[in-house]
Amino acid sequence: MQKKLIKVNPTDNVAVALVNLVAGEQIGFEGQDINIVSDVKAKHKIALVDFQVGDRIIMYGVLVGKASQFIGKGDLLSTQNVKHESDKVTGKTESIGWSVPTVDKWQGRTFMGYHREDGQVGTENVWLFFPLVFCENRNIEILKDIFEKELMKPKENDYQLLLRSLVNKENGGTGVIEQATDSDLFKNIKVKFITHQGGCGGIRQDSYSLAKLLAGYVNNPNVAGATVLSLGCQNLQIQIFKDALNEINPNSTKPVLIYDQQQMGTIDAMLSSVVKDSFEAIKKANLQQREPASLSKLRIGLECGGSDGFSGISANPTLGVMSDTLAALGGTTILSEFPELCGVEQELVNRCVEEEDGKRFLDLMKWYEKTVVDAGSGFDMNPSPGNIKDGLITDAMKSAGAAKKGGTSPITGVFDYGEYISKPGLTLLCTPGNDVECTTAMVGSGANMVLFTTGLGTPTGNPIAPVVKISSNSDLAKKMPDIIDFNTGEIITGDKTIDEMADELLDFIIDVASGTIETKAAVLNQNDFIPWKRGVSL
Repeated sequence: MQKKLIKVNPTDNVAVALVNLVAGEQIGFEGQDINIVSDVKAKHKIALVDFQVGDRIIMYGVLVGKASQFIGKGDLLSTQNVKHESDKVTGKTESIGWSVPTVDKWQGRTFMGYHREDGQVGTENVWLFFPLVFCENRNIEILKDIFEKELMKPKENDYQLLLRSLVNKENGGTGVIEQATDSDLFKNIKVKFITHQGGCGGIRQDSYSLAKLLAGYVNNPNVAGATVLSLGCQNLQIQIFKDALNEINPNSTKPVLIYDQQQMGTIDAMLSSVVKDSFEAIKKANLQQREPASLSKLRIGLECGGSDGFSGISANPTLGVMSDTLAALGGTTILSEFPELCGVEQELVNRCVEEEDGKRFLDLMKWYEKTVVDAGSGFDMNPSPGNIKDGLITDAMKSAGAAKKGGTSPITGVFDYGEYISKPGLTLLCTPGNDVECTTAMVGSGANMVLFTTGLGTPTGNPIAPVVKISSNSDLAKKMPDIIDFNTGEIITGDKTIDEMADELLDFIIDVASGTIETKAAVLNQNDFIPWKRGVSL
Protein backbone atom coordinates (compact mmCIF):
# COMPACT_ATOMS: atom_id res chain seq x y z
CA MET A 1 0.00 0.00 0.00
CA GLN A 2 1.33 3.46 -0.91
CA LYS A 3 2.44 5.70 1.93
CA LYS A 4 0.44 8.88 2.42
CA LEU A 5 3.18 11.10 3.87
CA ILE A 6 6.92 11.43 3.52
CA LYS A 7 9.49 13.40 5.52
CA VAL A 8 12.45 14.23 3.29
CA ASN A 9 15.06 14.84 6.04
CA PRO A 10 15.03 13.50 9.62
CA THR A 11 15.25 17.08 10.96
CA ASP A 12 12.21 18.33 9.01
CA ASN A 13 9.14 19.58 10.87
CA VAL A 14 6.86 19.28 7.82
CA ALA A 15 5.84 16.34 5.64
CA VAL A 16 4.81 16.03 1.99
CA ALA A 17 1.45 14.54 1.07
CA LEU A 18 1.97 11.73 -1.43
CA VAL A 19 -1.79 11.42 -2.06
CA ASN A 20 -4.79 13.67 -1.54
CA LEU A 21 -5.69 13.92 2.16
CA VAL A 22 -9.15 14.65 3.57
CA ALA A 23 -9.96 16.84 6.55
CA GLY A 24 -10.64 14.71 9.63
CA GLU A 25 -8.52 11.82 8.38
CA GLN A 26 -6.12 10.32 10.93
CA ILE A 27 -2.74 9.06 9.69
CA GLY A 28 -0.20 7.06 11.64
CA PHE A 29 3.19 8.56 10.88
CA GLU A 30 6.55 7.97 12.57
CA GLY A 31 4.98 6.67 15.77
CA GLN A 32 2.39 9.41 16.17
CA ASP A 33 -1.15 10.05 14.97
CA ILE A 34 -1.56 13.04 12.64
CA ASN A 35 -5.07 14.49 12.46
CA ILE A 36 -5.50 16.21 9.09
CA VAL A 37 -7.04 19.62 9.78
CA SER A 38 -8.06 20.60 6.24
CA ASP A 39 -8.14 19.02 2.80
CA VAL A 40 -4.59 18.69 1.44
CA LYS A 41 -3.79 17.97 -2.19
CA ALA A 42 -0.94 15.61 -3.08
CA LYS A 43 2.44 17.41 -3.33
CA HIS A 44 1.54 19.96 -0.62
CA LYS A 45 2.99 20.10 2.89
CA ILE A 46 1.47 19.64 6.33
CA ALA A 47 2.78 20.74 9.72
CA LEU A 48 4.16 17.99 11.97
CA VAL A 49 4.19 20.35 14.95
CA ASP A 50 2.34 23.47 16.05
CA PHE A 51 3.95 26.58 14.55
CA GLN A 52 3.69 29.94 16.30
CA VAL A 53 4.19 33.18 14.37
CA GLY A 54 7.86 33.48 13.42
CA ASP A 55 8.70 29.79 13.99
CA ARG A 56 11.24 28.26 11.59
CA ILE A 57 9.90 25.82 9.00
CA ILE A 58 12.46 23.15 8.11
CA MET A 59 12.38 20.97 4.99
CA TYR A 60 15.25 19.10 3.31
CA GLY A 61 17.06 19.87 6.57
CA VAL A 62 17.22 23.62 5.85
CA LEU A 63 15.16 26.72 6.64
CA VAL A 64 12.53 27.15 3.90
CA GLY A 65 10.27 29.74 5.53
CA LYS A 66 8.72 31.09 8.71
CA ALA A 67 5.17 30.91 9.96
CA SER A 68 3.34 34.19 9.35
CA GLN A 69 0.40 33.02 11.49
CA PHE A 70 -0.39 30.09 13.74
CA ILE A 71 -0.30 26.73 11.93
CA GLY A 72 -1.66 23.74 13.83
CA LYS A 73 -0.19 20.26 13.66
CA GLY A 74 -1.74 18.46 10.69
CA ASP A 75 -2.72 21.64 8.90
CA LEU A 76 -1.81 22.74 5.39
CA LEU A 77 1.14 25.06 4.71
CA SER A 78 0.22 27.78 2.21
CA THR A 79 1.22 31.22 0.99
CA GLN A 80 -1.29 32.61 3.52
CA ASN A 81 0.48 31.20 6.59
CA VAL A 82 4.12 30.88 5.43
CA LYS A 83 6.57 33.52 4.24
CA HIS A 84 9.90 32.97 2.47
CA GLU A 85 12.95 32.95 4.70
CA SER A 86 16.46 31.51 4.32
CA ASP A 87 19.60 31.48 6.41
CA LYS A 88 22.25 34.02 5.45
CA VAL A 89 25.68 32.68 4.60
CA THR A 90 28.99 34.50 4.94
CA GLY A 91 31.51 31.81 4.06
CA LYS A 92 32.65 28.23 4.41
CA THR A 93 32.03 26.74 7.85
CA GLU A 94 33.23 23.18 7.24
CA SER A 95 34.41 20.80 4.55
CA ILE A 96 31.82 18.17 3.74
CA GLY A 97 33.20 14.71 3.07
CA TRP A 98 31.89 12.60 0.21
CA SER A 99 31.17 8.90 0.16
CA VAL A 100 32.19 8.06 -3.39
CA PRO A 101 29.60 5.71 -4.90
CA THR A 102 30.57 2.29 -6.19
CA VAL A 103 30.67 2.53 -9.97
CA ASP A 104 32.14 -0.85 -10.92
CA LYS A 105 29.21 -1.73 -13.19
CA TRP A 106 29.75 1.46 -15.19
CA GLN A 107 33.51 1.13 -15.61
CA GLY A 108 34.30 0.40 -19.23
CA ARG A 109 30.84 1.46 -20.45
CA THR A 110 30.93 3.77 -23.45
CA PHE A 111 28.65 5.84 -25.62
CA MET A 112 28.93 6.34 -29.37
CA GLY A 113 29.97 9.95 -29.91
CA TYR A 114 31.68 12.34 -32.30
CA HIS A 115 35.33 12.82 -31.36
CA ARG A 116 36.70 16.34 -31.93
CA GLU A 117 40.34 17.27 -32.41
CA ASP A 118 40.50 19.08 -29.07
CA GLY A 119 39.55 15.92 -27.16
CA GLN A 120 35.89 16.80 -26.57
CA VAL A 121 33.22 14.33 -27.68
CA GLY A 122 29.83 15.30 -29.06
CA THR A 123 26.52 13.52 -28.68
CA GLU A 124 25.38 15.20 -31.91
CA ASN A 125 27.02 16.32 -35.17
CA VAL A 126 25.59 19.73 -36.05
CA TRP A 127 26.45 22.41 -38.62
CA LEU A 128 25.22 25.64 -37.05
CA PHE A 129 24.07 28.87 -38.75
CA PHE A 130 23.67 32.04 -36.67
CA PRO A 131 23.92 35.86 -36.91
CA LEU A 132 26.10 38.18 -34.87
CA VAL A 133 23.29 40.73 -34.91
CA PHE A 134 19.50 40.62 -35.18
CA CYS A 135 19.68 42.54 -38.50
CA GLU A 136 20.76 39.26 -40.12
CA ASN A 137 17.86 37.21 -38.75
CA ARG A 138 15.94 37.41 -42.02
CA ASN A 139 18.90 36.06 -43.98
CA ILE A 140 19.28 33.24 -41.46
CA GLU A 141 15.59 32.41 -41.96
CA ILE A 142 16.09 32.35 -45.74
CA LEU A 143 19.02 29.95 -45.33
CA LYS A 144 17.01 27.82 -42.91
CA ASP A 145 14.22 27.48 -45.44
CA ILE A 146 16.42 26.46 -48.36
CA PHE A 147 18.82 24.18 -46.46
CA GLU A 148 16.06 22.33 -44.64
CA LYS A 149 14.06 21.84 -47.84
CA GLU A 150 17.00 20.60 -49.90
CA LEU A 151 19.18 18.79 -47.37
CA MET A 152 17.10 17.63 -44.45
CA LYS A 153 13.71 17.09 -46.15
CA PRO A 154 11.74 17.52 -42.91
CA LYS A 155 8.43 15.71 -42.68
CA GLU A 156 5.38 17.91 -42.96
CA ASN A 157 3.72 18.29 -39.58
CA ASP A 158 0.34 16.73 -38.84
CA TYR A 159 -1.48 20.07 -38.77
CA GLN A 160 -0.27 20.98 -42.25
CA LEU A 161 -1.43 17.58 -43.51
CA LEU A 162 -4.78 18.07 -41.77
CA LEU A 163 -5.31 21.43 -43.46
CA ARG A 164 -4.22 19.99 -46.81
CA SER A 165 -6.74 17.16 -46.48
CA LEU A 166 -9.52 19.66 -45.70
CA VAL A 167 -8.59 21.75 -48.74
CA ASN A 168 -8.44 18.59 -50.83
CA LYS A 169 -11.96 17.62 -49.73
CA GLU A 170 -13.24 21.12 -50.40
CA ASN A 171 -11.94 20.79 -53.97
CA GLY A 172 -13.77 17.49 -54.50
CA GLY A 173 -10.95 15.12 -53.52
CA THR A 174 -10.99 12.19 -51.09
CA GLY A 175 -9.19 14.09 -48.35
CA VAL A 176 -6.66 11.24 -47.97
CA ILE A 177 -3.15 12.71 -47.81
CA GLU A 178 0.01 10.63 -47.31
CA GLN A 179 3.15 11.80 -45.52
CA ALA A 180 6.10 12.31 -47.86
CA THR A 181 8.91 9.79 -47.52
CA ASP A 182 11.86 10.99 -45.43
CA SER A 183 14.85 11.37 -47.75
CA ASP A 184 17.69 13.22 -46.02
CA LEU A 185 20.63 13.79 -48.33
CA PHE A 186 23.09 13.74 -45.42
CA LYS A 187 22.42 11.07 -42.79
CA ASN A 188 25.27 11.87 -40.42
CA ILE A 189 24.84 15.58 -39.75
CA LYS A 190 22.09 17.96 -38.69
CA VAL A 191 21.82 21.53 -39.91
CA LYS A 192 20.52 23.93 -37.27
CA PHE A 193 19.77 27.66 -37.16
CA ILE A 194 19.81 30.26 -34.38
CA THR A 195 18.29 33.73 -34.40
CA HIS A 196 18.28 36.26 -31.55
CA GLN A 197 17.51 39.90 -30.75
CA GLY A 198 21.01 40.97 -29.69
CA GLY A 199 24.30 42.16 -31.14
CA CYS A 200 23.52 45.90 -31.24
CA GLY A 201 21.78 48.50 -29.08
CA GLY A 202 21.78 47.88 -25.36
CA ILE A 203 25.21 48.37 -23.84
CA ARG A 204 28.56 47.17 -25.11
CA GLN A 205 28.76 44.61 -22.32
CA ASP A 206 25.69 42.90 -23.81
CA SER A 207 27.60 42.33 -27.05
CA TYR A 208 30.64 40.90 -25.27
CA SER A 209 28.37 38.59 -23.28
CA LEU A 210 26.58 37.43 -26.44
CA ALA A 211 29.91 36.90 -28.20
CA LYS A 212 31.05 34.57 -25.40
CA LEU A 213 27.78 32.63 -25.56
CA LEU A 214 27.93 32.20 -29.36
CA ALA A 215 31.61 31.25 -29.18
CA GLY A 216 30.66 28.61 -26.63
CA TYR A 217 28.12 27.19 -29.06
CA VAL A 218 30.76 26.95 -31.77
CA ASN A 219 33.20 25.29 -29.36
CA ASN A 220 30.57 22.87 -28.03
CA PRO A 221 31.57 19.30 -29.02
CA ASN A 222 28.16 18.76 -30.63
CA VAL A 223 29.02 21.34 -33.30
CA ALA A 224 31.11 20.30 -36.32
CA GLY A 225 31.37 23.84 -37.70
CA ALA A 226 29.41 27.04 -38.21
CA THR A 227 28.30 29.66 -40.71
CA VAL A 228 28.17 33.15 -39.18
CA LEU A 229 26.48 36.23 -40.68
CA SER A 230 27.47 39.80 -39.80
CA LEU A 231 25.94 43.06 -40.99
CA GLY A 232 29.17 44.96 -40.37
CA CYS A 233 28.33 48.05 -38.31
CA GLN A 234 26.90 46.38 -35.20
CA ASN A 235 28.29 46.45 -31.66
CA LEU A 236 29.18 42.76 -31.79
CA GLN A 237 31.98 43.10 -34.31
CA ILE A 238 33.46 40.05 -36.01
CA GLN A 239 36.74 40.56 -34.16
CA ILE A 240 34.95 40.52 -30.78
CA PHE A 241 33.44 37.15 -31.69
CA LYS A 242 36.80 35.82 -32.90
CA ASP A 243 38.48 36.98 -29.68
CA ALA A 244 35.82 35.24 -27.61
CA LEU A 245 36.32 32.01 -29.56
CA ASN A 246 40.09 32.27 -29.21
CA GLU A 247 39.78 32.82 -25.47
CA ILE A 248 37.83 29.58 -25.08
CA ASN A 249 39.98 27.50 -27.42
CA PRO A 250 43.05 29.22 -28.91
CA ASN A 251 44.01 26.06 -30.81
CA SER A 252 40.63 25.36 -32.38
CA THR A 253 40.71 23.95 -35.91
CA LYS A 254 36.93 23.82 -36.25
CA PRO A 255 35.73 25.39 -39.55
CA VAL A 256 33.90 28.70 -39.03
CA LEU A 257 32.69 30.58 -42.14
CA ILE A 258 32.05 34.29 -41.51
CA TYR A 259 30.35 36.71 -43.92
CA ASP A 260 30.07 40.52 -43.67
CA GLN A 261 27.10 41.84 -45.66
CA GLN A 262 28.26 45.47 -45.83
CA GLN A 263 31.61 44.32 -47.23
CA MET A 264 30.12 41.92 -49.75
CA GLY A 265 27.44 44.24 -51.15
CA THR A 266 24.14 42.73 -52.24
CA ILE A 267 22.21 40.08 -50.36
CA ASP A 268 22.41 37.91 -53.46
CA ALA A 269 26.21 38.10 -53.53
CA MET A 270 26.47 37.15 -49.87
CA LEU A 271 23.87 34.38 -49.79
CA SER A 272 25.18 32.79 -52.99
CA SER A 273 28.61 32.50 -51.37
CA VAL A 274 27.14 31.27 -48.12
CA VAL A 275 25.18 28.51 -49.85
CA LYS A 276 28.12 27.27 -51.95
CA ASP A 277 30.70 27.39 -49.16
CA SER A 278 28.44 25.95 -46.46
CA PHE A 279 27.33 23.08 -48.69
CA GLU A 280 30.94 22.00 -49.22
CA ALA A 281 31.70 22.29 -45.50
CA ILE A 282 28.59 20.32 -44.54
CA LYS A 283 29.58 17.53 -46.96
CA LYS A 284 32.92 17.20 -45.16
CA ALA A 285 31.35 17.30 -41.72
CA ASN A 286 28.95 14.54 -42.77
CA LEU A 287 31.91 12.18 -43.16
CA GLN A 288 32.52 12.03 -39.41
CA GLN A 289 31.24 8.85 -37.76
CA ARG A 290 30.25 7.96 -34.21
CA GLU A 291 32.92 6.08 -32.26
CA PRO A 292 33.06 4.66 -28.71
CA ALA A 293 33.78 7.24 -26.02
CA SER A 294 34.28 7.03 -22.25
CA LEU A 295 31.40 8.17 -20.05
CA SER A 296 33.88 10.72 -18.67
CA LYS A 297 33.30 12.66 -21.90
CA LEU A 298 29.68 13.33 -20.97
CA ARG A 299 29.11 16.94 -19.87
CA ILE A 300 25.53 17.18 -18.66
CA GLY A 301 23.48 20.23 -17.73
CA LEU A 302 21.02 19.77 -14.86
CA GLU A 303 17.84 21.82 -15.25
CA CYS A 304 14.30 21.90 -13.85
CA GLY A 305 11.24 23.77 -15.03
CA GLY A 306 7.52 23.60 -14.36
CA SER A 307 8.48 22.03 -11.02
CA ASP A 308 5.95 20.59 -8.59
CA GLY A 309 5.89 19.37 -5.00
CA PHE A 310 7.23 15.97 -6.08
CA SER A 311 10.19 17.27 -8.12
CA GLY A 312 12.45 17.50 -5.07
CA ILE A 313 11.68 13.97 -3.86
CA SER A 314 11.68 11.97 -7.11
CA ALA A 315 13.09 13.47 -10.33
CA ASN A 316 15.68 15.84 -8.84
CA PRO A 317 17.21 13.32 -6.39
CA THR A 318 17.40 10.82 -9.27
CA LEU A 319 19.51 13.34 -11.18
CA GLY A 320 21.56 13.83 -8.02
CA VAL A 321 22.47 10.15 -7.75
CA MET A 322 23.24 10.04 -11.48
CA SER A 323 25.39 13.18 -11.11
CA ASP A 324 27.38 11.56 -8.30
CA THR A 325 27.92 8.45 -10.42
CA LEU A 326 29.13 10.53 -13.36
CA ALA A 327 31.44 12.56 -11.10
CA ALA A 328 32.97 9.31 -9.81
CA LEU A 329 33.55 8.27 -13.44
CA GLY A 330 35.32 11.53 -14.31
CA GLY A 331 32.39 13.12 -16.14
CA THR A 332 30.96 16.61 -15.70
CA THR A 333 27.61 17.89 -14.49
CA ILE A 334 26.45 21.52 -14.35
CA LEU A 335 24.11 22.88 -11.67
CA SER A 336 22.81 26.36 -12.46
CA GLU A 337 19.65 28.46 -11.88
CA PHE A 338 21.16 30.65 -9.15
CA PRO A 339 17.81 32.17 -8.00
CA GLU A 340 16.81 28.58 -7.21
CA LEU A 341 19.83 27.95 -4.99
CA CYS A 342 18.64 30.54 -2.46
CA GLY A 343 18.55 28.90 0.96
CA VAL A 344 21.06 26.11 0.24
CA GLU A 345 24.11 28.35 -0.12
CA GLN A 346 25.80 27.04 3.04
CA GLU A 347 25.79 23.43 1.91
CA LEU A 348 27.06 24.37 -1.56
CA VAL A 349 29.81 26.62 -0.19
CA ASN A 350 30.93 23.86 2.17
CA ARG A 351 31.05 21.41 -0.75
CA CYS A 352 33.40 23.63 -2.79
CA VAL A 353 36.85 22.03 -3.08
CA GLU A 354 38.53 25.42 -3.32
CA GLU A 355 37.66 28.14 -0.81
CA GLU A 356 37.90 30.74 -3.58
CA ASP A 357 35.11 28.97 -5.46
CA GLY A 358 32.86 29.21 -2.42
CA LYS A 359 33.59 32.92 -2.15
CA ARG A 360 32.92 33.42 -5.86
CA PHE A 361 29.60 31.59 -5.59
CA LEU A 362 28.48 33.85 -2.73
CA ASP A 363 29.64 36.97 -4.56
CA LEU A 364 27.67 35.99 -7.66
CA MET A 365 24.59 35.20 -5.58
CA LYS A 366 24.79 38.55 -3.76
CA TRP A 367 25.28 40.44 -7.03
CA TYR A 368 22.36 38.62 -8.63
CA GLU A 369 20.02 39.19 -5.69
CA LYS A 370 20.96 42.90 -5.56
CA THR A 371 20.09 43.38 -9.25
CA VAL A 372 16.72 41.73 -8.63
CA VAL A 373 16.01 43.88 -5.56
CA ASP A 374 17.12 47.03 -7.41
CA ALA A 375 14.54 46.16 -10.08
CA GLY A 376 11.83 46.15 -7.41
CA SER A 377 11.54 42.40 -6.95
CA GLY A 378 13.35 39.65 -5.02
CA PHE A 379 14.24 35.98 -5.01
CA ASP A 380 11.10 35.41 -2.91
CA MET A 381 9.11 36.16 -6.09
CA ASN A 382 10.72 33.24 -7.95
CA PRO A 383 8.04 30.53 -7.53
CA SER A 384 5.58 30.71 -10.44
CA PRO A 385 1.80 30.38 -10.04
CA GLY A 386 2.15 26.79 -11.26
CA ASN A 387 4.85 26.05 -8.67
CA ILE A 388 2.70 27.44 -5.86
CA LYS A 389 -0.42 25.61 -7.01
CA ASP A 390 1.52 22.34 -6.83
CA GLY A 391 3.11 22.82 -3.43
CA LEU A 392 6.24 24.99 -3.85
CA ILE A 393 5.13 27.97 -1.79
CA THR A 394 8.48 29.69 -1.03
CA ASP A 395 11.65 30.22 -3.03
CA ALA A 396 13.74 28.47 -0.36
CA MET A 397 11.44 25.44 -0.48
CA LYS A 398 11.68 25.36 -4.27
CA SER A 399 15.46 25.87 -4.11
CA ALA A 400 16.06 23.10 -1.57
CA GLY A 401 14.35 20.63 -3.90
CA ALA A 402 16.01 22.02 -7.03
CA ALA A 403 19.49 21.68 -5.51
CA LYS A 404 18.96 17.92 -5.15
CA LYS A 405 19.85 17.66 -8.86
CA GLY A 406 23.48 18.23 -7.82
CA GLY A 407 23.71 15.19 -5.56
CA THR A 408 26.36 15.17 -2.83
CA SER A 409 29.68 15.24 -4.69
CA PRO A 410 32.31 17.99 -4.18
CA ILE A 411 31.94 21.15 -6.26
CA THR A 412 35.02 21.45 -8.46
CA GLY A 413 34.41 24.86 -10.02
CA VAL A 414 32.16 27.93 -10.06
CA PHE A 415 31.61 29.70 -13.39
CA ASP A 416 29.90 32.91 -14.43
CA TYR A 417 27.48 33.16 -17.35
CA GLY A 418 29.24 32.66 -20.69
CA GLU A 419 32.32 30.98 -19.22
CA TYR A 420 33.19 27.59 -20.67
CA ILE A 421 33.27 24.69 -18.20
CA SER A 422 36.85 23.49 -17.94
CA LYS A 423 36.75 21.04 -15.00
CA PRO A 424 35.24 17.57 -14.50
CA GLY A 425 32.94 16.84 -11.58
CA LEU A 426 30.00 18.90 -10.31
CA THR A 427 30.25 22.57 -11.30
CA LEU A 428 28.10 25.63 -10.62
CA LEU A 429 27.15 28.02 -13.44
CA CYS A 430 25.49 31.40 -12.85
CA THR A 431 22.29 31.52 -14.92
CA PRO A 432 18.69 32.66 -14.46
CA GLY A 433 16.02 30.18 -13.43
CA ASN A 434 14.15 30.81 -16.70
CA ASP A 435 13.95 27.47 -18.52
CA VAL A 436 15.21 28.52 -21.93
CA GLU A 437 17.75 31.11 -20.75
CA CYS A 438 19.25 28.51 -18.41
CA THR A 439 19.32 25.70 -20.98
CA THR A 440 20.79 28.09 -23.55
CA ALA A 441 23.54 29.07 -21.11
CA MET A 442 24.52 25.54 -20.06
CA VAL A 443 24.92 24.43 -23.66
CA GLY A 444 26.95 27.59 -24.36
CA SER A 445 29.22 26.56 -21.50
CA GLY A 446 29.87 23.16 -23.09
CA ALA A 447 27.04 20.82 -22.04
CA ASN A 448 26.64 18.09 -24.68
CA MET A 449 23.31 17.03 -23.15
CA VAL A 450 20.73 18.52 -20.76
CA LEU A 451 18.56 16.64 -18.27
CA PHE A 452 15.40 18.61 -17.57
CA THR A 453 13.06 17.61 -14.75
CA THR A 454 9.46 18.79 -14.67
CA GLY A 455 6.37 18.14 -12.60
CA LEU A 456 3.93 20.19 -14.66
CA GLY A 457 5.28 19.74 -18.22
CA THR A 458 7.31 21.99 -20.51
CA PRO A 459 8.42 21.54 -24.15
CA THR A 460 11.84 23.23 -23.90
CA GLY A 461 14.56 22.01 -26.29
CA ASN A 462 17.87 23.23 -27.72
CA PRO A 463 19.28 23.58 -31.26
CA ILE A 464 22.47 21.58 -30.70
CA ALA A 465 22.13 19.47 -27.54
CA PRO A 466 19.60 16.74 -26.67
CA VAL A 467 17.25 17.83 -23.86
CA VAL A 468 15.90 14.82 -21.94
CA LYS A 469 12.58 15.63 -20.26
CA ILE A 470 12.10 13.79 -16.95
CA SER A 471 8.74 13.75 -15.13
CA SER A 472 8.46 13.78 -11.34
CA ASN A 473 5.15 11.90 -11.38
CA SER A 474 3.42 9.26 -13.48
CA ASP A 475 0.28 11.32 -14.04
CA LEU A 476 2.30 13.84 -16.05
CA ALA A 477 4.03 11.10 -18.05
CA LYS A 478 0.62 9.69 -19.02
CA LYS A 479 -0.94 13.09 -19.67
CA MET A 480 1.90 14.52 -21.81
CA PRO A 481 3.70 11.55 -23.41
CA ASP A 482 4.63 13.72 -26.39
CA ILE A 483 7.13 15.72 -24.31
CA ILE A 484 8.21 13.34 -21.52
CA ASP A 485 11.17 11.05 -22.18
CA PHE A 486 11.67 9.43 -18.78
CA ASN A 487 9.37 8.98 -15.78
CA THR A 488 10.46 8.85 -12.11
CA GLY A 489 6.91 8.57 -10.77
CA GLU A 490 7.48 5.03 -9.49
CA ILE A 491 9.56 6.58 -6.69
CA ILE A 492 6.43 8.35 -5.44
CA THR A 493 4.35 5.15 -5.50
CA GLY A 494 7.13 3.23 -3.76
CA ASP A 495 7.64 0.79 -6.63
CA LYS A 496 11.26 1.81 -7.20
CA THR A 497 14.07 3.40 -5.23
CA ILE A 498 15.96 6.53 -6.24
CA ASP A 499 19.10 4.45 -6.80
CA GLU A 500 17.27 2.03 -9.11
CA MET A 501 15.79 4.90 -11.07
CA ALA A 502 19.17 6.63 -11.37
CA ASP A 503 20.68 3.48 -12.89
CA GLU A 504 17.85 3.31 -15.42
CA LEU A 505 18.35 6.97 -16.21
CA LEU A 506 22.07 6.58 -16.88
CA ASP A 507 21.33 3.69 -19.26
CA PHE A 508 18.81 5.96 -21.01
CA ILE A 509 21.36 8.80 -21.19
CA ILE A 510 23.89 6.51 -22.87
CA ASP A 511 21.32 5.60 -25.53
CA VAL A 512 20.47 9.26 -26.16
CA ALA A 513 24.16 10.22 -26.28
CA SER A 514 24.74 7.42 -28.79
CA GLY A 515 21.94 8.58 -31.07
CA THR A 516 19.86 5.42 -30.65
CA ILE A 517 17.05 7.30 -28.83
CA GLU A 518 15.74 10.64 -30.07
CA THR A 519 14.39 12.99 -27.43
CA LYS A 520 10.80 14.19 -27.63
CA ALA A 521 12.05 17.80 -27.90
CA ALA A 522 14.00 16.79 -31.02
CA VAL A 523 10.96 15.06 -32.48
CA LEU A 524 8.98 18.26 -31.91
CA ASN A 525 11.81 20.28 -33.49
CA GLN A 526 12.00 22.34 -30.29
CA ASN A 527 15.07 24.52 -30.89
CA ASP A 528 14.87 27.17 -28.16
CA PHE A 529 17.59 29.79 -27.80
CA ILE A 530 17.33 32.88 -25.55
CA PRO A 531 20.48 34.72 -24.42
CA TRP A 532 20.41 36.31 -20.97
CA LYS A 533 20.47 40.10 -21.32
CA ARG A 534 22.14 41.22 -18.10
CA GLY A 535 22.48 44.95 -18.76
CA VAL A 536 20.14 47.87 -19.26
CA SER A 537 19.26 49.09 -22.75
CA LEU A 538 20.54 52.31 -24.32
